[in-house]
Amino acid sequence: MIHESSVRIPADHPSFAGHFPGRPIVPGVVLLGLATRALGGALGRQVPPCGIASAKFLRPVGPDTELRIRLTESGTNWRFDILAGDDCVATGVLRVDPA
Repeated sequence: MIHESSVRIPADHPSFAGHFPGRPIVPGVVLLGLATRALGGALGRQVPPCGIASAKFLRPVGPDTELRIRLTESGTNWRFDILAGDDCVATGVLRVDPA
């Protein structure tokens, strides 16, 4: 199963306040949160804290960037790819409790 969603991080998002002055970028933890929320949408339920089998942050993401989150199911693992246009900015694998 593959699931895709989109999101834009607005320039006034609180994470930009200190990350980093003069050249704001979306923190990795915010990108992981987006992947987890997208997974909840794919499963039709809120996902409790899950394991992160792997995560790589490949490119910085600035304010007002349109992001696509692509999830691919593999048993209890879900691969996530976060894309800005055609560029992959983050990728990894989330583990979900099947219950």
